[in-house]
Amino acid sequence: MTEHVIGIDAWEALDSRALPTVGCTVHVSGGGTGTALAPAGASTGQFEATVLRDGESRFGGNGTSQAVEMIVGKYREILIGSPVHEVDALLSGPTNVTLPISLATVRATADARRLPLWRHLAEIHHEHPVLPCPMVNIFSGGRHAEGGGIIQDFLAVPLSASTFAEAVEIVWRVRARAAELVANRYGRLSAALVADEGGLAVPDGSDSTAIEMLSQAIVDCGVDAGIAIDVAATQVAEPARLVDMLADWIDQFPIVSIEDPMGDDDVDGWKLAASRLGHIQLVGDDYYATNPDRIRNSIGTDTANAVLIKCDQIGTISKAREAMDVARDAGMRTVISARSGDTEDASLADLGVGWNAGQIKIGSLTRSERLAKYNRLLQLESIEHLSYAGWPHS
Repeated sequence: MTEHVIGIDAWEALDSRALPTVGCTVHVSGGGTGTALAPAGASTGQFEATVLRDGESRFGGNGTSQAVEMIVGKYREILIGSPVHEVDALLSGPTNVTLPISLATVRATADARRLPLWRHLAEIHHEHPVLPCPMVNIFSGGRHAEGGGIIQDFLAVPLSASTFAEAVEIVWRVRARAAELVANRYGRLSAALVADEGGLAVPDGSDSTAIEMLSQAIVDCGVDAGIAIDVAATQVAEPARLVDMLADWIDQFPIVSIEDPMGDDDVDGWKLAASRLGHIQLVGDDYYATNPDRIRNSIGTDTANAVLIKCDQIGTISKAREAMDVARDAGMRTVISARSGDTEDASLADLGVGWNAGQIKIGSLTRSERLAKYNRLLQLESIEHLSYAGWPHS
């Protein structure tokens, strides 16, 4: 029996930066109800879906009442009575309108079938559900911590953990030691303040200091962990000069992954980056914008070898899944990711498991919008006894 949409509600909610976003609840036949909250990024590329803001005095122009009205007006009329599997095809427009409807519908469908979201996703996509390896934010700069450096994020990656719980404990130790190093150099206040995703920031804006401190923290803890870097080069004025620096860093530090070392439309730059840095994981974020067509068009161009999956970049769950399928078919790794402006909605954890994404970027081990997702994954490991993917050594 196919479930149909029987009700839609929406409201203006707040994300982790206290900016308005959109919440949506969808009711489907069979007694299923699903709720979703849309995230939003601070570092955005030109190819991702737009966000609808009111542009008036409320919340400094960031209100989302128009987006809410579009859901309870236009889309309520269109979708009531529609089969759930047709919903995404009927959606178009701003991502803070389409994504909460899309995700809430998937959650409602899972609820109607009395399945947790991760299991529902695994069954409909014929996946073997596995807990993803976390890439955990330790230091931030760029749009995530203005004044904290050019590089957007330095992350710790557990390389040999055998369980997700062990992986979390490893990176917890690294972050705690990194905070001590920051406090020793810059004072306790600097170690207490956190960036958008909960990371630490180096007050003097030195990227070299950030990666040196992270590397030192890993050594001091005596753990088997690597470093991942999110350059977010689309937000950098002159990204080309970064390639030499990144290559030097790879020689000096245990770097295992680099994200967006070039801008989102710099194809030649990406080819250069791949030739110099492609022996490790090279992740495309703004370059692909979770767009299946952009991924397809890049196949065979010797650019990135991994794709970041952010559902709000493309606007619907089905399109995000298509992007993942295209990447995998091309032999690329996938990393499912939260946004800097996120919420307590923990659906990302279920998506990472049910889709067998392999890797997940949530943020740091602090702030409730981040911990909600880590706690969901810890719950699934403990209660459902799911296996852990680990770092994809190659």
